[in-house]
Amino acid sequence: GGMRGGMRGLVLGLVLCALRVGPAGGTELTFELPDSHRQCFHQELGRGLKFTLDYQVITGGHYDVDCYVEDPNGRTIYKETKKQYDSFPHRAEVEGVYTFCFSNEFSTFSHKTIYFDFQVGDEPPILPDMSNRVTALTQMESACVTIHEALNTVIDSQTHYRLREAQDRSRAEDLNGRVSYWSVGETLILFVVSIGQVMLLKSFFTEKRPGSGGAGT
Repeated sequence: GGMRGGMRGLVLGLVLCALRVGPAGGTELTFELPDSHRQCFHQELGRGLKFTLDYQVITGGHYDVDCYVEDPNGRTIYKETKKQYDSFPHRAEVEGVYTFCFSNEFSTFSHKTIYFDFQVGDEPPILPDMSNRVTALTQMESACVTIHEALNTVIDSQTHYRLREAQDRSRAEDLNGRVSYWSVGETLILFVVSIGQVMLLKSFFTEKRPGSGGAGT
């Protein structure tokens, strides 16, 4: 149990990743982006295929990052600078490899932790021939659709709160570190001032003896 927890912490500390392949297919990834670095990902898509890129900065600096997406022809179809979070839906106009990059090159000392969710394709209907039906849904089918939509909302909410919890934990750890350093500094200052006061008071009460010696007779 302890070894498993240690390995889990190591993985989360270096490159945290959680893959989730939904009905439409997709990937979730959380990774570290060092200062003055850029990280790119590539995905091959067919023409007319829909994809959605959601991303958010979890920790680091002012919680901002540059992001851009290029199509297979090298044309930039999305570009935002210093964004904390955003969502980019798009339908592929050409077939080929699409590239989306996150850049922290504008920062010279702040490491960032980035989360993104890349979903590909339209979600298939939960009921067979649902799009071609000419009759109304039965009560059970309507209940299934309602439950499915509610579960999607729950999944999105869980992801949102998980990211918020990661941000709050990072801020709390940073605040705890600052408080600890400040406490150590105050202790050192108090120690130096106390020694200085003792030495000053000692100098006030130290008897100054005149130099010895006198005239001979």
